[in-house]
Amino acid sequence: MTSIRDANPTTEPVDTILPFKDLVIYGFQHVLVMAASPITAVFLVAQTLGFNPAQTVSIISATFLVCGLGSILQSFGPAGLGARLPFIMVPGGAPIAIFLAIASQTDVQTAVGAVLMTGVFYFIALPVFRRLLRFFPPIVVGTMLLLVAVNLVKIYGGTITGRPDSENFADPVNVGLALATIALTVIFSRVFTGTMQRISVMLGLIAGTLLAAALGRLDVTGVMDGSIIAVPHLFPFGMPKFDIIASLPLIIFSIISMAEATGQTIATAEIVNRKGDAHAIVPRTIKGDAVMSIIGGVFGTSLIITSGENVGIVRATGVRSRYVTAMAGVLLVIIALLAPVSRLASVLPGPVVGGTAIIVFSIIGVIGIHVLSRVDLRDHGAMFTLASGLAMGLMPILVPGVYSQFPQWSQMILGNGLAMGTITAAVVNALFEFSASKSHETTEQA
Repeated sequence: MTSIRDANPTTEPVDTILPFKDLVIYGFQHVLVMAASPITAVFLVAQTLGFNPAQTVSIISATFLVCGLGSILQSFGPAGLGARLPFIMVPGGAPIAIFLAIASQTDVQTAVGAVLMTGVFYFIALPVFRRLLRFFPPIVVGTMLLLVAVNLVKIYGGTITGRPDSENFADPVNVGLALATIALTVIFSRVFTGTMQRISVMLGLIAGTLLAAALGRLDVTGVMDGSIIAVPHLFPFGMPKFDIIASLPLIIFSIISMAEATGQTIATAEIVNRKGDAHAIVPRTIKGDAVMSIIGGVFGTSLIITSGENVGIVRATGVRSRYVTAMAGVLLVIIALLAPVSRLASVLPGPVVGGTAIIVFSIIGVIGIHVLSRVDLRDHGAMFTLASGLAMGLMPILVPGVYSQFPQWSQMILGNGLAMGTITAAVVNALFEFSASKSHETTEQA
């Protein structure tokens, strides 16, 4: 697609209002790129926590609604809430994993309470979060991303195989569907270019679903039954419970989320040639994330955060208008309110969604490896930082119940591989950095 020239040369490209038809076309393109994220996220939560179909449809609807409202908020930025940049908001992969860990160890009401407390924590931590970032250098962030990938692949593998005690555990057809979905996604990514390449994940999901339908593994008989309009419910799981200990993993993650928001904001501001200091926009982005996460918690979702995936669409098309992502937000709200769409998403075959999720979240591991490539792992401190972080993080992920005989309060942290691995890496790295600093000072004094 070609870029759009500004009608008014004095208007910044990001503030250009395009014709309605173009807004819809470009906005729908953004929706296609991000749609797999809320679908797979809700499917994972529903399968893991055993939601009934009605609850699943309600949460899918709520997730699309909050993502849509958040995209509008970030695009328009009223009252200092939102970056006024072309951002799309999605449920993040790592927050979903942490949300599930909290819900599994306690209950879903406590997980929702953790989301609400984390949203509030964004506002509390915002004035000082830059000081905390020094404890999260690339070695720590890379370790965390690797743990996120391993944890999510393990969880989504369960949506492919089913429970070990079930009759159809590891059904070859289901496993084959997952592998076919992964293969099709890779093929589409290789064969297509430009925009089609960027939606290869969605194309893989669609192709895998069609293959499942051909094999008789897709039942859409109830999609058109019931109401046409979906209205998400407030507190669909009942009133939230607030447990600060259980919420710590999600609160800790929010610090890294703020760091990610900083990088995305600065990068996007440069891509769209936004005038002024890009760093000054960062607090607006984080506030937008905070507000939408709180609203998401009210509707029973996990954290809703800005997405870097859709920035590639801006770069590829040259269409930098924030009104395009605002239109994408409107389309997401419309999708959220159409019950048949939510019901269709809820009946997608588990193996297909699982295969899509595994390739998507494995990319998180690739990003972690890329981050770690900036670190000299031959350095003694870096080597032990990564090793200790992986050791403490992988144990509870790969050996469930390893801390089951420990006090309940300690299991909240020790039993959460993401939190434990990240905390361990941060502490060990800080110890080595402190020792190196002391040694350097001693050498200078001598």
